[in-house]
Amino acid sequence: MKKLTEFEISNKLEKLVDWEYYDNALHTDFEFDNFKDCMSAMNRIAFECEALNHHPEWTNIYNTLEIKLTTHDKDGVTELDFKLATAINKIVEVEEED
Repeated sequence: MKKLTEFEISNKLEKLVDWEYYDNALHTDFEFDNFKDCMSAMNRIAFECEALNHHPEWTNIYNTLEIKLTTHDKDGVTELDFKLATAINKIVEVEEED
């Protein structure tokens, strides 16, 4: 898997809601109703991360989840980061409907 160019990343970001590219990574944050909902989403995301064998840098403070995606062994963003970001968006949307 190759590192994507900034042009490729910019084009892909047009189809990825609420994600930004800076500091050589994809970034987003989500705010949930409470801590329990945030942790539930993190647990569901963790299963997807394991399935893809790709793991985010993330932090959680009460009901807020901040996520950073980059492919460390490629020193930048790859298709795998976009695949995980897309899966995360689907998981969080399902979580928000509850």
